Amino acid sequence: MTKIDIFSGFLGAGKTTLIKKLITEVYAGEKLVLIENEFGDVGVDGAFLQDAGIEITEMSSGCICCSLVGDFGIALEKVISEFHPDRILIEPSGVGKLSDVILAVQRLGDEEIFLNSFTTVVDAKKAKMYMKNFGEFFNNQVEFANSIILSRTADMSENKIQEVIDLLRTHNTDATIITTPWDELDGKLILEAMEHKNTLEAELQRLAEEVEKEAEEHEKLHHHDHDEEEHEHHHDHDEEEHHHHHDHDEEEHEHHHHDHDEEEHEHHHHDHDEEEHEHHHHDHDEEEHEHHHHHHDHEGHHHHHHGHDADEIFESWGVETAKKFSRETIENALKALDNAEEYGIVLRAKGAVASEDGKWIFFDYVPEESNIRDGNPDVIGRLCVIGSELKEDNLKKLFNMD
Repeated sequence: MTKIDIFSGFLGAGKTTLIKKLITEVYAGEKLVLIENEFGDVGVDGAFLQDAGIEITEMSSGCICCSLVGDFGIALEKVISEFHPDRILIEPSGVGKLSDVILAVQRLGDEEIFLNSFTTVVDAKKAKMYMKNFGEFFNNQVEFANSIILSRTADMSENKIQEVIDLLRTHNTDATIITTPWDELDGKLILEAMEHKNTLEAELQRLAEEVEKEAEEHEKLHHHDHDEEEHEHHHDHDEEEHHHHHDHDEEEHEHHHHDHDEEEHEHHHHDHDEEEHEHHHHDHDEEEHEHHHHHHDHEGHHHHHHGHDADEIFESWGVETAKKFSRETIENALKALDNAEEYGIVLRAKGAVASEDGKWIFFDYVPEESNIRDGNPDVIGRLCVIGSELKEDNLKKLFNMD
């Protein structure tokens, strides 16, 4: 099986620089082929990558999305049959539509290839201008990406970066967005984001699973103790009852029991089952459906997690941000989470955010206990909270996200 990674992006966004970083830090050891498609007569990036020992198939004079769809298919089939690569990197022309590149791969119908990721690189300083002047092409690249990687963010203010994020979100609400400067990131983190393994959604899911697992273990322990207590109590009670009922049952059995059972069976049991089935089963399904309903919005991700018991419902709130925080701000926020009246019942909180001193702050929280530490940069800052009856507006204010 050959993985295919598509790297889209407007002219000069930094696609080739990103590819070289991934080749050096992540793809090492894999058999790679790069298919690049320049707009013009001469490919200029080929020589740049040949130093890394990559097999290169260039297609100039046009773009994959229009005149070269046929040539592209032939080139891809040839690459697979001749080189049998582990991974094919496709770098289409900067003015190509990403949707057409994806479609060109899918049309091949080759079971030996797997469309692994389709990433768009966006020059954060030019996004607004490109969206205004070249919307047809630029917006298409944004809309069809499963991850968007911002370039040239190092000397931008967090407010300017947030403006770019908000702009991109008007065209794509689901893609992972990377805002951290690339030289601060390990290539593995970038690839995880491209493959949707490093996302806010995934982080919230992991956190929810941890909380639910703890709740299940607590419930098992509680039931085990309760069952032992019940067993001892019932055992003594049953022995006492046994002698009394045995004599009474023998006397009753011949005269009454047989006739009564037949009457009960025909008249009561059948009707009761039908009534129970219609009334209870249908209502229960509707109730289950509501508990399982999945809520998702961009401002924060909000979910209901339904455990094994109907009354175990967890909510989660999370947000992605390029904002920088002080250690003091995070410390004060985590202490405040103990206030259930103000923020809801918070069972767990976790996050990684950029720090005002240039480092990254990582934190974990459980009631009345928190841990704050320095860590390596992540693709974007994230705040995640799990609990019940969470007051989202107050949580936003607490972390200055309102």
